[in-house]
Amino acid sequence: MNNPRLSVAPTAEEIAARIETLTCDRCDAGNLLPFDFTFAFQPIVDINTKTTHSYEALIRGIHGEGASTILSQVDWATRFRFDQLCRAKVITLASQLGVDTFLNINFLVNAVYNPDHCIQLTLEVARKMNFPVEKIILETTEEEKIEDPNFLRSVLDGYRKYGLLVAIDDFGEGYSSLNLLAQLRPEYIKLDRQLISEIQADKTKTLIVEAIVKLCQNLSIKVIGEGVETIDEVRILRDMGVYLFQGYYFARPGFETLPTVSSWEL
Repeated sequence: MNNPRLSVAPTAEEIAARIETLTCDRCDAGNLLPFDFTFAFQPIVDINTKTTHSYEALIRGIHGEGASTILSQVDWATRFRFDQLCRAKVITLASQLGVDTFLNINFLVNAVYNPDHCIQLTLEVARKMNFPVEKIILETTEEEKIEDPNFLRSVLDGYRKYGLLVAIDDFGEGYSSLNLLAQLRPEYIKLDRQLISEIQADKTKTLIVEAIVKLCQNLSIKVIGEGVETIDEVRILRDMGVYLFQGYYFARPGFETLPTVSSWEL
């Protein structure tokens, strides 16, 4: 997050003290942060089967305010608690809405100090809500840049052993490099919107995305075309072998609802 208040990290002792206060009962009480938040949901569609593959949970204010309104209130004093409660609240709301697909949840890698310990609240809520852990896809969030890939790998490997899946968001932008892909081997990558925008008119973008898609196919990594807005963008990516899509062409996010996919025209 680009927030000057995050310049001083809490000590390991401070973080350890915070995690001891987090249980499902306290999460349900909703009083662990000085601000409240909720989520909108946007489908990730499978054009081969014409079904919804997953829903991504997008953070919102309780009156529909955008993500930046909430994220700007997160600092080192609340970062860890915020990350834990995000996952707990998403799983609870998704279960209440009847989500039976995969569920994409953004998480803050820099709020994790021990993967085994920091995933326990998520597992506890999933059990409580009868939501299958193996349908949870954790995304590295676009608001956070990771300087230490080895630390990120240890976090992701720690979560995978519990059955959770991993997606790298905004691939092709910032830290999402081919070197990082080789180290992390996520189950999914989400192509950066800047690579997709008007790709049909840009030969350089086309060649780059073709190479990324082919590499991911060889590594058994699923590619998601994120932020698609036009039928031309969908068609050119489909012809490359991409079949998972997320964007306004199919559906806008639904505030505390599961939106209906509006278009299958290809």
